[in-house]
Amino acid sequence: MTTSRPAPVRPEPVHVRPNWALVGIFIILAFGAVALARSFLMPMTLALLLFFVFALPCRILARAGIPPSISAGIITLALFFGLIGGIMSLAVPIASAVDDAPRIFGALQDKLASLEGSVDKIRDAMKQVETMAVPEEGGGEATKVVTTGTGLGVLTGIATTTPALLGQIVFTLVLLFFALASRDLLYRRTVESFSRFRDKRAARAAIDEIEKSLGIYLGSITLINAILGLAIGLAMWAWGMPAPELFGVAGFALNYVPYVGPVSGIIMATLVALVTLDGVLQPILVGMTILGLISLEGQFITPYFLSRRLSLNPVVVFVAVALFAWLWSAIGMVVAVPMLVVLNVMCAHIPGMQGLGNFLSGSEETCAGEEDAPKGGDTPAAA
Repeated sequence: MTTSRPAPVRPEPVHVRPNWALVGIFIILAFGAVALARSFLMPMTLALLLFFVFALPCRILARAGIPPSISAGIITLALFFGLIGGIMSLAVPIASAVDDAPRIFGALQDKLASLEGSVDKIRDAMKQVETMAVPEEGGGEATKVVTTGTGLGVLTGIATTTPALLGQIVFTLVLLFFALASRDLLYRRTVESFSRFRDKRAARAAIDEIEKSLGIYLGSITLINAILGLAIGLAMWAWGMPAPELFGVAGFALNYVPYVGPVSGIIMATLVALVTLDGVLQPILVGMTILGLISLEGQFITPYFLSRRLSLNPVVVFVAVALFAWLWSAIGMVVAVPMLVVLNVMCAHIPGMQGLGNFLSGSEETCAGEEDAPKGGDTPAAA
């Protein structure tokens, strides 16, 4: 007589509900920490993004027999001297623009006053660039003092922020050098930190995908922005605008910031054209020229060179740019989109985060695939 064993009782899975109050407190504290540690986190984030961009060139140089430390030094020095060369080449136009700023703002004040007919209101808003007569104490003739508040304000801001900015640049380049020099060690330690082979393979795939995606994205965007900046500079030269090279560099740099950067460039060029060019039609045409070049780049050139898998949800991009502008100012607006690219790639390789990755992605392939999938026992009709 055989006795049957009772089937083992399997414990039911325990579903832990998140404490949303604690989650909200954590998010608030995290944002506060990111804002307070901006002087440290900004250069570290820039170094991390540049590390993934230049990891592939380091790998190519390593295959050619060049040691990692030498290739890291070459890339770091190239970035440093390229930055110094760019600053030196633009030093004279920038100094000239700073000196002309009071005159430009004064002329802009007169132009806007003649257009709007509100001289007193504009004069109150532009007090820092007006000429004031200040009488000496104890009587005597009035001494005419010309105040150049805008120029001095710009120079004072540059003088106060330059040491901190140089320190952050040096920290970024030094950290980038050590990261590139020990690239293989960092990759190996990252993969070894996972215990299961499946997780090790996923981590290595995520690292390779981040390296490839960031390289393609930032490389393509930099090339496109350089061509756009050249086109804007030539267009400003054709219109007879002052310092067209500055407008070209501004178009190159501002196009890294989605939405906000191009709009700022158009407004800036239109205001300067309103002062330097005759009439109202020409300044409007200057703004329309830049708008046309930016629209051509955004609607045709960039989508052609960047694949759909690198496209992001425009709503998420706008919110991320606004958030990081609030946290890290201008640098935050520049690094917002590359950080979204990294997060999107990580979501594709981390189990349970595919939904977030689908939300971040701007491609409609996943959504379309889910909508077109057969339900139940239905089978697709044969073609």
